[in-house]
Amino acid sequence: MKIAVTYENGQIFQHFGHTEQFKLYDVENNAVTKEELVFTMGSGHGALAGFLSANGADTLICGGIGGGAKNALAQAGITVYGGVSGSADDAVKALLENRLVYDPDVKCSHHEHEHGEGHTCGSHENGHSCGSHSCK
Repeated sequence: MKIAVTYENGQIFQHFGHTEQFKLYDVENNAVTKEELVFTMGSGHGALAGFLSANGADTLICGGIGGGAKNALAQAGITVYGGVSGSADDAVKALLENRLVYDPDVKCSHHEHEHGEGHTCGSHENGHSCGSHSCK
Protein backbone atom coordinates (compact mmCIF):
# COMPACT_ATOMS: atom_id res chain seq x y z
CA MET A 1 0.00 0.00 0.00
CA LYS A 2 1.20 3.52 -0.75
CA ILE A 3 -0.60 6.39 0.96
CA ALA A 4 -0.38 9.94 -0.38
CA VAL A 5 -1.29 12.90 1.84
CA THR A 6 -1.78 16.47 0.65
CA TYR A 7 1.00 18.15 2.59
CA GLU A 8 2.12 21.54 3.86
CA ASN A 9 4.36 22.13 6.90
CA GLY A 10 3.50 18.80 8.50
CA GLN A 11 -0.23 19.32 8.10
CA ILE A 12 -2.83 18.01 5.66
CA PHE A 13 -3.19 20.70 3.00
CA GLN A 14 -6.87 21.57 2.65
CA HIS A 15 -7.29 22.21 -1.09
CA PHE A 16 -6.47 19.14 -3.18
CA GLY A 17 -6.33 20.94 -6.53
CA HIS A 18 -3.73 23.42 -5.29
CA THR A 19 -1.49 20.89 -3.57
CA GLU A 20 2.16 21.68 -4.19
CA GLN A 21 3.49 18.61 -2.43
CA PHE A 22 2.41 15.22 -1.21
CA LYS A 23 3.93 13.14 1.52
CA LEU A 24 4.06 9.52 0.41
CA TYR A 25 4.10 6.64 2.86
CA ASP A 26 5.02 3.10 1.82
CA VAL A 27 3.17 0.62 4.04
CA GLU A 28 3.91 -3.06 4.54
CA ASN A 29 2.29 -5.29 7.17
CA ASN A 30 0.32 -2.28 8.42
CA ALA A 31 3.49 -0.32 9.24
CA VAL A 32 5.12 2.62 7.46
CA THR A 33 8.40 1.48 5.90
CA LYS A 34 9.33 4.63 3.95
CA GLU A 35 8.32 8.30 3.81
CA GLU A 36 9.12 10.86 1.12
CA LEU A 37 8.00 14.29 -0.05
CA VAL A 38 7.19 14.73 -3.72
CA PHE A 39 6.50 18.05 -5.41
CA THR A 40 3.75 18.38 -8.02
CA MET A 41 5.75 20.85 -10.15
CA GLY A 42 2.61 22.86 -10.84
CA SER A 43 0.32 19.97 -11.76
CA GLY A 44 -3.19 20.97 -10.76
CA HIS A 45 -6.64 19.50 -10.32
CA GLY A 46 -7.13 16.86 -13.06
CA ALA A 47 -3.42 16.18 -13.54
CA LEU A 48 -2.95 15.27 -9.89
CA ALA A 49 -4.71 11.90 -10.23
CA GLY A 50 -2.20 10.90 -12.91
CA PHE A 51 0.64 12.32 -10.83
CA LEU A 52 -0.37 10.19 -7.82
CA SER A 53 -0.87 7.11 -9.96
CA ALA A 54 2.56 7.59 -11.56
CA ASN A 55 4.04 7.76 -8.06
CA GLY A 56 2.39 4.46 -7.11
CA ALA A 57 -0.20 5.83 -4.68
CA ASP A 58 -3.31 3.73 -4.13
CA THR A 59 -4.72 5.73 -1.20
CA LEU A 60 -5.15 9.49 -0.66
CA ILE A 61 -5.78 11.41 2.55
CA CYS A 62 -6.77 15.03 1.93
CA GLY A 63 -8.89 17.96 3.09
CA GLY A 64 -11.32 19.50 0.63
CA ILE A 65 -11.66 17.93 -2.80
CA GLY A 66 -14.04 18.49 -5.68
CA GLY A 67 -16.20 15.95 -7.46
CA GLY A 68 -14.16 15.95 -10.67
CA ALA A 69 -10.96 15.16 -8.82
CA LYS A 70 -12.71 12.43 -6.81
CA ASN A 71 -13.92 10.87 -10.07
CA ALA A 72 -10.45 11.04 -11.66
CA LEU A 73 -8.92 9.42 -8.57
CA ALA A 74 -11.56 6.68 -8.57
CA GLN A 75 -10.82 5.98 -12.24
CA ALA A 76 -7.12 5.72 -11.33
CA GLY A 77 -7.98 3.16 -8.63
CA ILE A 78 -7.06 5.48 -5.75
CA THR A 79 -9.15 5.30 -2.57
CA VAL A 80 -9.92 8.77 -1.18
CA TYR A 81 -10.27 9.74 2.47
CA GLY A 82 -11.35 13.39 2.28
CA GLY A 83 -12.35 15.99 4.79
CA VAL A 84 -9.38 15.23 7.04
CA SER A 85 -7.36 17.90 8.85
CA GLY A 86 -4.43 18.02 11.23
CA SER A 87 -1.08 16.26 11.20
CA ALA A 88 -0.30 14.18 8.10
CA ASP A 89 1.67 11.62 10.12
CA ASP A 90 -1.13 11.28 12.69
CA ALA A 91 -3.73 10.79 9.94
CA VAL A 92 -1.72 7.95 8.37
CA LYS A 93 -1.31 6.32 11.77
CA ALA A 94 -5.07 6.66 12.38
CA LEU A 95 -5.85 5.12 8.97
CA LEU A 96 -3.61 2.15 9.69
CA GLU A 97 -5.35 1.71 13.04
CA ASN A 98 -8.82 1.93 11.42
CA ARG A 99 -9.71 5.05 13.41
CA LEU A 100 -9.33 7.81 10.81
CA VAL A 101 -12.17 10.32 10.96
CA TYR A 102 -13.04 11.44 7.44
CA ASP A 103 -16.02 12.59 5.38
CA PRO A 104 -16.79 10.33 2.39
CA ASP A 105 -19.13 13.04 1.04
CA VAL A 106 -16.76 15.99 1.34
CA LYS A 107 -17.18 18.45 -1.51
CA CYS A 108 -15.63 21.75 -2.44
CA SER A 109 -17.79 23.89 -4.67
CA HIS A 110 -15.28 26.69 -5.23
CA HIS A 111 -15.34 26.13 -8.98
CA GLU A 112 -18.96 27.24 -9.13
CA HIS A 113 -18.27 30.73 -7.75
CA GLU A 114 -15.69 33.43 -8.26
CA HIS A 115 -14.04 34.20 -4.94
CA GLY A 116 -10.75 34.14 -3.09
CA GLU A 117 -8.92 31.91 -0.66
CA GLY A 118 -11.66 32.04 1.98
CA HIS A 119 -14.24 30.17 -0.11
CA THR A 120 -16.93 28.08 1.52
CA CYS A 121 -17.06 24.41 0.71
CA GLY A 122 -20.37 22.71 -0.02
CA SER A 123 -22.70 21.70 2.77
CA HIS A 124 -22.10 18.32 4.28
CA GLU A 125 -24.68 15.74 5.31
CA ASN A 126 -24.27 16.56 8.98
CA GLY A 127 -25.50 20.07 8.24
CA HIS A 128 -22.35 22.14 8.72
CA SER A 129 -20.57 24.19 6.13
CA CYS A 130 -16.88 24.80 6.38
CA GLY A 131 -14.92 27.82 5.32
CA SER A 132 -11.34 28.84 4.66
CA HIS A 133 -10.50 25.51 3.01
CA SER A 134 -11.15 23.65 6.26
CA CYS A 135 -13.47 20.96 5.01
CA LYS A 136 -13.92 18.46 7.79
